[in-house]
Amino acid sequence: MRHTLTVLISTHNRAELLGRTLHYLNRARVPSDWNVDILVIANACTDGTHALLQRYVATTRGPGDGDSRLPLRWQAEPTPGKSHAQNRALPLLRAERTAFVDDDHRVDAGYLESVCRAASSHPDVEILCGRILPDWDGSEPAWVHDQGPYRIYPLPVPRYDLGDAPVESPQEIATPGGGNWIVRTDLLARVGPFATTIGPVGRGLGGSEDKEWYWRAIKRGARALYLPEIVQYHFVDPTRLTLGYAMRKAFERTAGAVRVGGETLGAARLPAYMVRKVAQNAVALITSGSAAKRRFHCVRLAGALGEIKGHWQARRERASGTGPVCE
Repeated sequence: MRHTLTVLISTHNRAELLGRTLHYLNRARVPSDWNVDILVIANACTDGTHALLQRYVATTRGPGDGDSRLPLRWQAEPTPGKSHAQNRALPLLRAERTAFVDDDHRVDAGYLESVCRAASSHPDVEILCGRILPDWDGSEPAWVHDQGPYRIYPLPVPRYDLGDAPVESPQEIATPGGGNWIVRTDLLARVGPFATTIGPVGRGLGGSEDKEWYWRAIKRGARALYLPEIVQYHFVDPTRLTLGYAMRKAFERTAGAVRVGGETLGAARLPAYMVRKVAQNAVALITSGSAAKRRFHCVRLAGALGEIKGHWQARRERASGTGPVCE
């Protein structure tokens, strides 16, 4: 019996990067006992994305015609927001497994083999997740590689790496990013849609729609497994390797994480520890004697302010019944 896998890509105005992602997916080896296809959701695209996808479909022949390219389906989702794109895809998924690949990721030649082998070896694990590594080219500034006490987190480029050994229940260490999941498609139907009140819109830095969905799945009893051999490489945009971008990302992503987590929603007022974090990082920034310390405390201060934003957003959303709080 042949198994089935759909690679799902949601994209917004990244025709060039999307073309790169499709190129590398088509260089990946497909196991002989698997059928693999691609589903692309073009989210409020106004660039050349539609034309790129139309050309791909028009010039792809069937397997019997000797075409080595993966078959591709696509639809347009006009409402901006990644969650809207993911939700448009849900009723279109028919394969046993769905592999999530971001439109600015690269896979290596063994990616599909690793995914299919993992799915065959772990049929009862609903969520397989792997590494997301920055696709460094050597031109990046040295501070992005700092692993000392003043390393920057979150990096301007996404990274998810729990090491070289498999990890059961990886969320106990760090919640896996949605850019490298392989999910049993029946689980997607059971857990339901992605929260549309969170997540990135356009080139915005919002996030946590994947975290919110993941924790809903876990709380419904889904099993997750981290496998280091499943690797995707995230494109490194040099314009993002700046302190200002790192601060904006820390602010928005921390706010999103607090909104989803809802850990402080029972508090009648702003928790004191959040105020302390802001004060401590502000003082440390003023008194820092080195560039590394200043950079570190700038990003930590932005993250602490993001916690406060997320706390108030979560309280308002909980009060109105509109918040994306994990059940």
